[in-house]
Amino acid sequence: MKKILIKSSWLLAAVMTLASCSKFEDLNVDPKSASEDQVQLEFFIHNSITGAQMDPHIAERVFVLYWKTAGRQQFGGGLSSGSSDDGWSTDYYRYLNGWLNSINTAIQLGEKKVESGDIKEYTNNLIQVARIWRAYLMSEMSDNFGPIPIEGFNGTNPTYSSVKDIYYYMLDELKDAVSKIDENVVNPDALGKFDLAYGYNYTKWIKYANSLRMRLAMRLSEVDAGKAQSEFEAAVATGKYIKTMDETFQVQEQTGWDPLSGVMSREWNSQILSTTLENLYTGLGGVPSASQLDADKQPYVKPADYAGLYLPDHFAMATNDPLAGYWLDGIPNVVDPRGLATFILPGDYSNPNFSKYPSYDQPTWENTVGNLNDANNNVQVELDGKFTWNGTNAGNWGVKGTRNAFRSGTVGGWPRMAQEYRTSTNKRIFFAPWETYFLVAEAAERGWTVPMSGKEAYEAGITSSFEYNGVSQYLGAYLTSTSYNNDGTSVSWDHTAEPPATRSMNFKNGYTNATGTVAIKYPVNNLYKNGSVRNDHLTKIITQKYLAQVPWLPLEGWNDQRRLGLPFFENPAVEEPLPALPALNSSTYMTSDIRFFPQRLRYPTNLSNSNATGYQEAVSMLGGPDAVLTPLWWAKH
Repeated sequence: MKKILIKSSWLLAAVMTLASCSKFEDLNVDPKSASEDQVQLEFFIHNSITGAQMDPHIAERVFVLYWKTAGRQQFGGGLSSGSSDDGWSTDYYRYLNGWLNSINTAIQLGEKKVESGDIKEYTNNLIQVARIWRAYLMSEMSDNFGPIPIEGFNGTNPTYSSVKDIYYYMLDELKDAVSKIDENVVNPDALGKFDLAYGYNYTKWIKYANSLRMRLAMRLSEVDAGKAQSEFEAAVATGKYIKTMDETFQVQEQTGWDPLSGVMSREWNSQILSTTLENLYTGLGGVPSASQLDADKQPYVKPADYAGLYLPDHFAMATNDPLAGYWLDGIPNVVDPRGLATFILPGDYSNPNFSKYPSYDQPTWENTVGNLNDANNNVQVELDGKFTWNGTNAGNWGVKGTRNAFRSGTVGGWPRMAQEYRTSTNKRIFFAPWETYFLVAEAAERGWTVPMSGKEAYEAGITSSFEYNGVSQYLGAYLTSTSYNNDGTSVSWDHTAEPPATRSMNFKNGYTNATGTVAIKYPVNNLYKNGSVRNDHLTKIITQKYLAQVPWLPLEGWNDQRRLGLPFFENPAVEEPLPALPALNSSTYMTSDIRFFPQRLRYPTNLSNSNATGYQEAVSMLGGPDAVLTPLWWAKH
């Protein structure tokens, strides 16, 4: 009897764990002794999709500490300050190879079965599903590292391809795979359990493939506009793409310690509000915070023209955050409703969505009080973060950071990620309808042929996001709002008036309690139209797309910022120099520059030893050194 040749020995162990991690007892066979009749494509597809959900070890390193910090979905240093961790990247690269190894094995096995005539009615469709999923995995790997192998992940040293060639390949694969799926195939009942996303509903796989093709095509918009347009228009012309939540590519999480554990479930990760999100949410949409809050929190709502306590000796000033040096001792007058639903106010213990993590250390989440100290380490100011709305930014805060015990030690004093995303009972989203609509809106804005106007698609994307977050009651007022957020962007599609250069705001000196007024400037985003535009249609689209992707798709938020320079990301603070960002200094911190933001992950150092030729090929195609600050081909240069 013929045996299956699987080129990666450690993949055998991965396949053997399939039954235990998925609780499918009937799959517990030894692939070493399994015949081709016994080992099926669905085993390997299932193994790849399951693995890519990320077990807690790799999820913490990649999803939380890499993507969420680089994409500014939470406060964090590391990658957002220009530094990657070789150990984390080594692990991630290894995991990615495993997921791709599994899916390639599925495709190879399927093609071999077709060649031999040993097929079932659904075999061809499973091959196409595997090709679609492989395209996603390749995009994830390339969007993080850059050049990767097209033909590889089989235990041998592969040849690397440029990012352009990879994108062309993925787009071709998606188009061809969709064309070869037979939607009329009827599956046996048992097959569906092997597909955690769609239960092998082939129509939904087609819709996911076309939406993914739209995403990847749009990625090329700034460097290969003709290809981007032709691929996008071809995908959207099918009419079969993700439009409703029941078509979302999402996978149910489960409690425990395995690949289906929640990607944000580790209790020691605080996941507190970033300055980027604070500025995007605050003022956006015109919905009064008081109307969103229970009675006990309404007295904490501040006037719209109030900046907060001015504490320049303890909060970083060497950054282009428009409210650098200010700490808001309350709740903004207006906050995007999704903001208050996704990040729960400190001290709001009665809120069922308040995260009481770490559960083993109650003082960490319960304490909202911290001190600002003087040069002798005596208490100068006491801050209570209860019912306040502040983000914080990364970078080097120098002496100010040393004296700010509230920032360094009062985790409970900052808004934090809602508990519903942390308990491993949700569904991890890979592609939702709001993203499709915002992609269509951007395509319309570029003058491409799409089935909806830019305004219709834009508002459909916001509507989808509001429905998901359970805040649809505010949608009508939100869509017509002309109020600006802290970055100078409003919601209404028809309102494209630029904000004034400054806004007059009241503040209180945090040391003396003296009151005053100050002219707060809106930030200048030099990465987009030389900083002259804050409220055009594309800024609105990407702002809303970014907020809709919180918290499930931080990689896409990072991708858009790298591609377009949108939305506005404030610079990391440089009260003292950041060695990983040498161009960001006391003379440049008020300017946005791609040299101030991470562009990719460095290849693992062991790659140059295990495949020296391939490593050199990869680096030669980067267009720069193997460094965090080297932009990818499709990114803004």
